[in-house]
Amino acid sequence: MGQVPPPTGACTEDEEDVVVAADAIATPAPDAGDPELAVQQRKGKRKKKKRRRRRKRPTEQEVAARRSVLRWACPGREAVGDHEAGDVGRRRPRVAVELHAHSAFSDGSLSPADLVERAHRNGVKVLALTDHDTMAGVPEAVEAAKQYPIRIIPGVEISAVHSPSGDEMSAEEPVHILAYYGAWGPAKPQELERFLAIIRDGRYARAKQMLQKLKDLGMPMKLEDVCKIAGNGVAPGRLHVARAMVDAGYVENLRQAFSRYLFDGGPAYAT
Repeated sequence: MGQVPPPTGACTEDEEDVVVAADAIATPAPDAGDPELAVQQRKGKRKKKKRRRRRKRPTEQEVAARRSVLRWACPGREAVGDHEAGDVGRRRPRVAVELHAHSAFSDGSLSPADLVERAHRNGVKVLALTDHDTMAGVPEAVEAAKQYPIRIIPGVEISAVHSPSGDEMSAEEPVHILAYYGAWGPAKPQELERFLAIIRDGRYARAKQMLQKLKDLGMPMKLEDVCKIAGNGVAPGRLHVARAMVDAGYVENLRQAFSRYLFDGGPAYAT
């Protein structure tokens, strides 16, 4: 979870200069009979003088961005202004932000509404719902957020594959792209949904490949069982395969399923 501090015109109490007091550690007095040692220790003390280090001041663009986020996330909670710079006892308000969350519409365990409620309980003020290859849970999350002082960022985690150009020997690498949208969602939602539907179909093909590899390893399972665990209309992923392995008694828990078989490049992994 990230902490997004709003801007301030001057350093507040929690932004005061950091003092490195290296000479605070007591050192024994030099031996009066060893003048060379005394000279070395005096030089050491000079090197350990207190140093003051200032935090890098944010740029005007960063200040504007922070203020914009604070006004949007917490209406009415203004940032500390320049005219309040002398009030060193006042701390800047902070906004708890979660920009990567999954619901039961992909491989999460909570419904979007329950996810929003839990985020509120944990003090989150800005929540991005980024399910794998679907935005189907966003409307429910937005509706649930009306009950709490929390803002929803519509998002999606898009499954992609990186193919190094000009290098035929390099293997393709899976890449997950987090996409965020404004409060009204994507500009062309129907086009995006068609694109995501193609990716979700690929997730079914990927699940079949993982099940075939597991069968070759002596752990046969049915795709229907994996889809049942995923839920109605939810494209299956590795987590659902792992849960099916636990239910079948092939592994003791999800951690074991991933550490032994389903990790990236593992014996049952598929892209």
